[in-house]
Amino acid sequence: MRKILYLEPVGGIAGDMFLAAGVDLGVTPEAIAQALSGLKVPGWKLSVSRAVRHAISGTHLDVVLDEREAHPHRAYSDIRQLIEAAPTLSPKAKERALAVFRAIGEAEAKVHGVSIDAIHFHEVGAVDSIVDICGAAVVLDLLGDPEVYAAPPPLGSGTIRVAHGNMPIPVPATLELLKDVPVRFEGVGELTTPTGAALLKVLARIGQPLPTDFIVERIGYGVGTKDFRDRPNVLRASMGRAEARTEGLWVLEANLDDSTPQLLGYLLEHLLGKGALDAWVVPATMKKARPGHVLSVLVDGGAKETVVDTLMRESTTLGVRSYPVERRALERDWVEVETPWGQVRVKRGLRNGEVLNAHPEFEDCRKLAEAAGVPLKQVMAAALAALGSGR
Repeated sequence: MRKILYLEPVGGIAGDMFLAAGVDLGVTPEAIAQALSGLKVPGWKLSVSRAVRHAISGTHLDVVLDEREAHPHRAYSDIRQLIEAAPTLSPKAKERALAVFRAIGEAEAKVHGVSIDAIHFHEVGAVDSIVDICGAAVVLDLLGDPEVYAAPPPLGSGTIRVAHGNMPIPVPATLELLKDVPVRFEGVGELTTPTGAALLKVLARIGQPLPTDFIVERIGYGVGTKDFRDRPNVLRASMGRAEARTEGLWVLEANLDDSTPQLLGYLLEHLLGKGALDAWVVPATMKKARPGHVLSVLVDGGAKETVVDTLMRESTTLGVRSYPVERRALERDWVEVETPWGQVRVKRGLRNGEVLNAHPEFEDCRKLAEAAGVPLKQVMAAALAALGSGR
């Protein structure tokens, strides 16, 4: 069984909305705060309340700052040190939070034409954004490390005043972060913030189809601060499961454009030894007109994960496709026939008791042909003739 979290940025997404949606799904604010306590960032607390946007009720969350504390802007290196040194964050949460901050840093560096080390985070370097991003990583931990999917986010329009002055919406960092993924250019105001964009880009599969067997078990709504006229400002989060299908037959495929003939031959034999029912290689023309191959494997559901693991470990592929298939197979049996040079096993394919196909065992025929000094094809023909006379 796979845990699935599906995010729908109905009114957009921001870091506090992600945390709020997690709380609405059942994660407690106390558990989030406890996991973030090791960051050694003072002067904040979580404030959670109920809110309604366009008749949809959900959870609203604020990161409330103590105005008596200093809240400096931080460089990427400072934030990285804070996260790496936090004893209460799991290794996975640290990895996710660092990846989100790095994505924002790289986007800001690209926009400003400087290196990431020269970036001093303003809007996302403040305490509330550190809490939002690290908190999002913690929420995924507390939800059981689900696979995350997301619908394309709306970006909004207009202008907004930030540390660098008035900026168009979406702000340059948000647009840079969401290159190469589906988005929606709609709405008025800033619907998707840089933090929200980074959370989606790093943590979620944006616009990819959900598993067909996804079953929704819980639904949460993270409510944003603004109240838009044209849409409810909520992030809907559906938590559920996808049953891992292991029954039936599957075809696994991998594109290979950097494999030698020796490796391909080895893979075919090795995959059959790991439980594949059949395996084959087809020449193909890959992107940029590179010659390559498509390696396909037919496998029973019970051996699927073993064969996938073998493909990942033994081939040069970066990914394996899979899809279920139906197969109509003939009944099979073996019979022995007598030829002038000795006995040969013959595999028969039957349907309703009628023999439709027959194939002499190659190794039996080869041994007899070599021993008698006669053509292999002659032995094979004799075996089929003997089968025909004995039916």
